[in-house]
Amino acid sequence: MLPAELTLIVAATRTMGIGRNGTLPWMGLKKEMAYFARVTKRLLPATASAPATMNAVVMGRKTWDSIPPRFRPLKGRLNIVVSRSHGDQQPSLNSEPASAPEEGPVRVASLEQALEYLKTSADAAKIGRAFVIGGAQIYDAALRLPEARRVLLTRVMTDFECDTFFPLKLDESQDSGWVRRSKDELDTWTGEMVPEGVQEENGTQYEFEMWERVD
Repeated sequence: MLPAELTLIVAATRTMGIGRNGTLPWMGLKKEMAYFARVTKRLLPATASAPATMNAVVMGRKTWDSIPPRFRPLKGRLNIVVSRSHGDQQPSLNSEPASAPEEGPVRVASLEQALEYLKTSADAAKIGRAFVIGGAQIYDAALRLPEARRVLLTRVMTDFECDTFFPLKLDESQDSGWVRRSKDELDTWTGEMVPEGVQEENGTQYEFEMWERVD
C-alpha cells in the first residue's frame, strides 16, 4: 500500500518548543506516549488487494539516538532513520531479515530517499501510514514537501524552557495554510476516542489536536 501522504506527529509547547538539551523538556507523560504508540501502530482497514501489515515512522539520527536502546527500534513499525552520514549508500535494513523489517532500522541519507524507499522497496506493499516523528530538521524538511498533509499535535499548555522548536506555528488566529480539525475528525482519523480537552499528567497539561494542510 503506497503511503500517499506524510503525517507529522509531535508534542510542542504553546511557543512550539519540542526539546531541550537533546531530550524532551517534560517527563512522565505516559498516557501521551501511549497515544503516540497506538496511533503510529494502528493500521488502516485492510483491502484484499493491498493489506498493510505495518506503518512507518521516519526520524532523524538524533531522534533515534534519544530513544533508549531497550525501546528501539520502535516495535510493530518500520523504522526509517535519516542521516547525511549515510551518504549515497542505498537504503539498507541493517542486516535484519526482510521478513521482519520493523526490526530495522532502514537507514537513508535524506527524507526524499526515505519516501522513495516507501514507494519502491520490497516493503512498500506492506506499509500503511507514514509518520514523521522528529527532530526539528526532519520536520522542517517534511513540511517543505507536498506529501506532508497532516500534523497530529499534542499541545503542551505548561511552560517549559526549550532550545529546539517545531518549524511551523499552528495558530487558529492566523492564516498559515493549516486548519485545526474537529474532535470527531481526529477520532475518525486515529481510529479511537481521543481524550477531549485539557489533560494533565505529573503537573503537565496538554491537549490533543489535529491540523491539516488546506493549500
